[in-house]
Amino acid sequence: MEPLKHWQGEHVVIRFDEATGAWIIIAIHSTRLGPAGGGTRMKMYPSFDLALQDALNLARAMTLKFAVTEHAFGGGKAVIALPQNFDARERANLLRRYGALVHQLGGTFYTGPDVGTASSDMDVIAETGAPYVFGRTPGAGGAGDSGPITALGVFTGIQVACEQLYGSSDLRGRRVLVQGAGSVGGTLIHHLREADAVALFSDVDARAIQHFRAELGIELIAPEKIYATACDIFSPCALGGILNRETIARLNCRAIVGGANNQLAEMHDAERLRARGILYAPDYVVNIGGAMGITGIEALGWTRAEAEQRVRDTVQRVLRRVFAIAAAEQITTENAARQIAAERLEKSQ
Repeated sequence: MEPLKHWQGEHVVIRFDEATGAWIIIAIHSTRLGPAGGGTRMKMYPSFDLALQDALNLARAMTLKFAVTEHAFGGGKAVIALPQNFDARERANLLRRYGALVHQLGGTFYTGPDVGTASSDMDVIAETGAPYVFGRTPGAGGAGDSGPITALGVFTGIQVACEQLYGSSDLRGRRVLVQGAGSVGGTLIHHLREADAVALFSDVDARAIQHFRAELGIELIAPEKIYATACDIFSPCALGGILNRETIARLNCRAIVGGANNQLAEMHDAERLRARGILYAPDYVVNIGGAMGITGIEALGWTRAEAEQRVRDTVQRVLRRVFAIAAAEQITTENAARQIAAERLEKSQ
């Protein structure tokens, strides 16, 4: 429980699922701006401690995400930590028990898909967790996969970063290296190709490699070479914590704009990037698309087109402000974004 001492969140719900040996952790960091919202991450962790730490970090990031973009939710996150011997046949029942726990919280926490879960899983969770479940399949009345609209926000962030670096948002000929070609990264690659950027990608999934390298002819970068590969924009769209003392020293890019959550291994890594002259777009600013777009469509009645436009406008407005504050006050972009979030949270008191 040591991580809880320094977390400064509101509360954490922990339940052991005896039938499967899984741990269910729901971290509610803040409800100051509205009910806590955050995805459900489902994967195996080396230990319970690491699962708890992941939930706490992700929930804190969701508070920043909603505060800095002025969306009416607080920050939360759920982690379902699976045991090494997890029986996949028990998946649906585990999700239903988890949904019942979400429902028991009575609207304090709303959830949607995240790493290891998909819209089809949200359909199952909603059987016992509705109406507190977003991102269900269209057939079940939901808005579907959040990946594409998240990718749209990241693509918009790349345009703003190029505007900041080169004086134009035009991506023609710009080299953009995407780490992780899943739902977010894969859609981002298609946006980049349509904008005549030079897209490169790195992934270990055989299906992704077959599609993007063999079928589309996009250059594949080996994982061990990704940080040293020359590019204009490096876009991490897999798991977080990849920017640290060692990897930052190897980077060969002008800016970092990606969809992965919690890309910085520690706060000081933002200063390391600044010292190297690498422009960093805080992840919780540019990856707002899924959280904002899906909740907007399902809870606020937005059309898909309206949700996409709001995501574009929000990322442009907030990221330009972040860059402007960082330049004017000679601080990191991470500190500038946190400053904006703090102002919003203070106004809500």
